[in-house]
Amino acid sequence: MVRFTVLASGSKGNSTVVSGGHTRILVDAGLSCRELFRRMNLAGEDPQTLDAIVITHEHQDHVNGVAVTARKLGIPVYFTEATHRAWMRWLSPRRQMTYRQWLEMCHKQAAERQAEAESVEETDSADDPEEDLVEDADLSSPANLPETVAELAADEASDRQASPKDDPTWLPAVEYFRPGEPFSIGDIDVQPFTIPHDAADPVGFVFASEGVRMGFATDLGYVAPNVREQLRNLDLLLLESNHDLEMLRDGPYPWSVKQRVLSRVGHLSNDAASQFLAEDYDGQAAYIILGHLSENNNLPELARVAAERALTGRASLLANRLLLAEQHQPLSAIRF
Repeated sequence: MVRFTVLASGSKGNSTVVSGGHTRILVDAGLSCRELFRRMNLAGEDPQTLDAIVITHEHQDHVNGVAVTARKLGIPVYFTEATHRAWMRWLSPRRQMTYRQWLEMCHKQAAERQAEAESVEETDSADDPEEDLVEDADLSSPANLPETVAELAADEASDRQASPKDDPTWLPAVEYFRPGEPFSIGDIDVQPFTIPHDAADPVGFVFASEGVRMGFATDLGYVAPNVREQLRNLDLLLLESNHDLEMLRDGPYPWSVKQRVLSRVGHLSNDAASQFLAEDYDGQAAYIILGHLSENNNLPELARVAAERALTGRASLLANRLLLAEQHQPLSAIRF
């Protein structure tokens, strides 16, 4: 049996379970581990049966619970390499400093090392008067720093060899994939494709198992040509319908945030989603799920009406049944 269960969809957290054959995949983990498990239990999904987590991009509402969930279950996480690196940088912020501060730190630590070396040398000289003295280093010149800095960097790297519990980026296993290159996880075939969004390497997916194809496309500024090609011949389509244009323009967000959402690497509006459904969608999916609805800049009724108008004449008992994913409770599992 094939199942598609949206646990949460929106700016406060996104996660979906895709099941096929004997394989269970968690697509994004934007909720805490505890909340993910609670939602799965509510939806009739057993967390202990998950085989892997796949990540669309590194924004917090998609990765908030990744590390804890993967560790607790001992399962691999699939990223693009750029997304994994961006996720690690987000979890391991580095202290910023000017070049002068860096140089002063190097001088200070080099002087401490030199003093320690001289102390050792004095002790050795007292035992052996013929032993050569260590020549003082000229710490006033940056030219004499590289070897010392390299040693410091090596020491810092050694200090960072923490246990998995101390390292927020530690995962049981990491697997890389590339957009455009299909791969498989157990009984589920995965086709990742690039989407236009302001992240390191964002992707959408088409999942296939037992002859059922499920498309997953949220967090995209517009429906690019490659996305249109991927979202064909589907049995299920999860499509973003993030905001109502008027509500966003009149809403509480700062203008800079509004510009980001409206940009071609932002989020899909109700109008853009309905335009895709009216002009480019092939009408084949049994289910269409509207996802990632904004709680501040959209209303479920507005998203639904826009999509229904686009699907006029296509609705039937067997195709184009329209559902809306929610932020605060899971959607009932869709079974094939």
